[in-house]
Amino acid sequence: MSRTEASLWECLRVMTYENRMEVIDKLGEEERANLFGSWSIFRRPSQETPSDGWRVWLILAGRGWGKTRTGAEFIREQIELGKAKHIALVGPTAADVRDTMIEGESGLLGIYPKHQRPRYEPSKRRITFHNGAVASAFTADEPDRLRGPNHDLAWADELAAWRYPEAWDMLMFGLRIGDFPRVIATTTPKPIPIIKRLLALSDGSVFATRGSTFDNESNLAPSFLTEVTARYEGTRLGQQELYAEMLDDVEGALWSRDTLEELRVSQLPEMVRIVVAVDPAAGSKAENAETGIVVVGLGEDGHAYVLDDRSVRGTPNDWGTSVVSAYHANKADRIVAEANQGGDMVSHTIRTVDPNVPIKMVHASKGKRTRAEPVAALYEQGRVHHLGFHAQLEDQLCSWIPDHAVSPDRLDALVWGVTELIVDGARKPPTVVPFSMTAPSQWKLK
Repeated sequence: MSRTEASLWECLRVMTYENRMEVIDKLGEEERANLFGSWSIFRRPSQETPSDGWRVWLILAGRGWGKTRTGAEFIREQIELGKAKHIALVGPTAADVRDTMIEGESGLLGIYPKHQRPRYEPSKRRITFHNGAVASAFTADEPDRLRGPNHDLAWADELAAWRYPEAWDMLMFGLRIGDFPRVIATTTPKPIPIIKRLLALSDGSVFATRGSTFDNESNLAPSFLTEVTARYEGTRLGQQELYAEMLDDVEGALWSRDTLEELRVSQLPEMVRIVVAVDPAAGSKAENAETGIVVVGLGEDGHAYVLDDRSVRGTPNDWGTSVVSAYHANKADRIVAEANQGGDMVSHTIRTVDPNVPIKMVHASKGKRTRAEPVAALYEQGRVHHLGFHAQLEDQLCSWIPDHAVSPDRLDALVWGVTELIVDGARKPPTVVPFSMTAPSQWKLK
């Protein structure tokens, strides 16, 4: 940095954020580029590290607020200050940690100039910084991996989307070295027990920051802002995803979050049957509605267990591949697919991926309320459980009001799966009989 640039940086640093942005807007492209890597210049006041005393910095903010950049810059700051040597990076899945927290544009590698980037070893799931500090990647899908390691700092991203809530507890148990171990949690808010519990603490251990998508509109594409405003302004989804509001259950919904939480399990009994239930999207373009793909099992205790949610938004080949993958991964005995949207096309799409999978086509002869109410009643009876946490599926269950809105595809798929296993009384796996030994694609079910 030249003497002139250093002088400009010092002047900007002591200005208010608003005045600073006014000056930066008047700079040339080269001058702006030279300053861009200076987080202390560009960050908003709400993105500055809070004063000491907290153990959890909880950032509840809308899409595009700058959560990822804030998390990455906080980790960088603590490392460069010598306050952290053993860091845990935890996201919903391994792909989320790699693609967003590490390799993303605002991730830990992206915020460093190329010649200063730390050494990333994907096979070892770790980043080594120039001062010897090490950040290790974990996934909330594997809580037990967090049992052994000790850390003095952690970054938990998209906490509301973690499938297994116990991953948070395992992470906190591991924050036990250093002078003052702590964690930054960045997420779009949802009324799940972990977040409610953190917000309820009044001992000063949790510092909560809230913000909306529009706090960062100067750094977002105008077309993006126009589209999300037109599509989601005034909707419950917009309240949650854009304005970061905590939404409680909808009055009149058949499911409640308290019920789901009471019935959540982390272990399964022996499975008697497992099915993959599919509610296909209409049309063939990727931008069409989601295809609901939910895996449901029947335990030897006679209860149903929601094992996985593989729903996708994409082409028929996309969702067909997801269906078959879920079938094999869960060792299911049948695929149950709604025939109202496409009929033979649905079966053909799945068999194009794998011609040998057993498929049962079901027809929606009753209204959505009539189909959903018996399944909701089974939840009230304590006979349906969720293995882990399925954020988007559970959001749909707790926000759908019968007769007031089109039922979401994940919900419909769940209803088909539980209906197949319990409501219709099907307890035994289907018998697959080869129709022709030379034409396995023509196998049929008895």
